[in-house]
Amino acid sequence: MVEDEDDDRYRAPALDKGLDILELLAGVDGGLTQAEIAKKLDRSPNEFYRMLDRLVRRGYVTRPDGDRYALTLKLFGLAQLHAPVRRLVSYATPLMRELAETSQQANQLVVFDRGSAVVIAQQEAPDYWGISIRVGAHVSLFDTGSGHVLLAFRSPEERQMMISEHLRSTDKPPQSPEFFARLDQIRERGYEMMASMQTAGVFNLSAPVLGSDGRAIAALSIPYVTLVNAPKAPDITGTIELLLAATEKLSQLAGAAAKQAK
Repeated sequence: MVEDEDDDRYRAPALDKGLDILELLAGVDGGLTQAEIAKKLDRSPNEFYRMLDRLVRRGYVTRPDGDRYALTLKLFGLAQLHAPVRRLVSYATPLMRELAETSQQANQLVVFDRGSAVVIAQQEAPDYWGISIRVGAHVSLFDTGSGHVLLAFRSPEERQMMISEHLRSTDKPPQSPEFFARLDQIRERGYEMMASMQTAGVFNLSAPVLGSDGRAIAALSIPYVTLVNAPKAPDITGTIELLLAATEKLSQLAGAAAKQAK
């Protein structure tokens, strides 16, 4: 009884209300209206107006079709900023270094964070020539290999959430049915290979780092350039094989670490 009284003493009703909304929206597809939220939580609709407004303004909730509220991936993005991301980078670093040495190409590790694909680690090519992207750089979901892979290896519902968040920070138009068909092809093939839409003569090679549930937790990417002064360097087909081997190892390491953490 004393414990219950202590629990009541330290209650924060507004915080509880916000958490109730987030937990409710996390378990539904397609979102809910304000009235539906109130009904499911057995409260008055008027109680949730200000809280929903704040959650939308802070980016935790979105309104995809005007009167419905849906959870964004901001909480997922915040989760990626703490120890698991640092642990992923620590696992990836030696594999990325080995990949750079064997492929003679630079590579980057990219995750989705609050509407953007973000570079969290990069390894330069071992020779003096290569394409590198600085850590912390934000790249597009729509016209990069990393972005395509991060979308391809997610459920359709997660793809839409990611795209909705991305569209708030870019002037690019919504994507066509052909774009989503391409994502399905990437998922079936296991990797993306595309001509760079930023730099002539570069091919984006990208493969997923998968969690135990088959969802992409990161993308490992190589901006491939043909090295005319390195005849022993692998061609693009050989480089893809090296990339896939590296992501398979990294996926295994990430999965084992996740099991140990449970």
